[in-house]
Amino acid sequence: MMAWLGTRLAAHGYIAAGVNHPGNNSVEPYTTRGFVEWSERATDISHVLDAMLAEQKFGARIDAARIGAAGFSLGGFTVIELGGGVGTLDAFRGFCNSSRADAMCRDQLEFPHLGAWATITYLLSPGLRASIANSHSSHRDSRLRAVFAIAPAIGPAFAPETLEKISVPVEIVAGAADPVVPVESSARYFADHIPHAQLTIYPGSVGHYTFLGTCTENGQKVLPAICDDAPGVDRSAIHEETAHKAVDFFNTQLRADR
Repeated sequence: MMAWLGTRLAAHGYIAAGVNHPGNNSVEPYTTRGFVEWSERATDISHVLDAMLAEQKFGARIDAARIGAAGFSLGGFTVIELGGGVGTLDAFRGFCNSSRADAMCRDQLEFPHLGAWATITYLLSPGLRASIANSHSSHRDSRLRAVFAIAPAIGPAFAPETLEKISVPVEIVAGAADPVVPVESSARYFADHIPHAQLTIYPGSVGHYTFLGTCTENGQKVLPAICDDAPGVDRSAIHEETAHKAVDFFNTQLRADR
């Protein structure tokens, strides 16, 4: 669903590795832990990077001094953690129990009743409790030199002081009409607290799932909530503009001295 970005990066000379995080991807059933073990996603990326650098075909072709990360939604959260932010469930719960709570505090389309399942799993799973405790540690990967976040989620999980310590360049894009991850509490919040972060908010009715792949006719019938955009929104055009921004950003941050 993010091939529109990966193929564009590859076409400009980058090696683009896409990651399917366990329990939170389109090729296997969703799991509670796949949705709430946020910090494990950053660890996943670091492990994939380890493997790419060691792999015979790709390793010799990767410039270890010029590695960036891009992610959408919870993937945006993930790359910001890799950049040095620390997001915790405790901070997010505090937000959701306050008068500032917004749409992120509700169960999401992909996983109805997530809150109830998360509570049950937390009580029954020592592994989940250990993972959540580990989320208070930094998951910064110093090999990553630039971060591009698309509609990044769960901004309130990050204390401002952890975002203020991020030293790598960060660019953020989001849609003004995002009903899933409201821009004020996430995209703008991140941009307000990450030093020198660049922010683009697409105006009008651009929503959250606009950043997923353009659906086939059958996909629109089967998954209209994910595939259909508001009237006047051209999903392919948003992909084109976002991919252009990502290429320009990574070229500037990773290739400036070439």
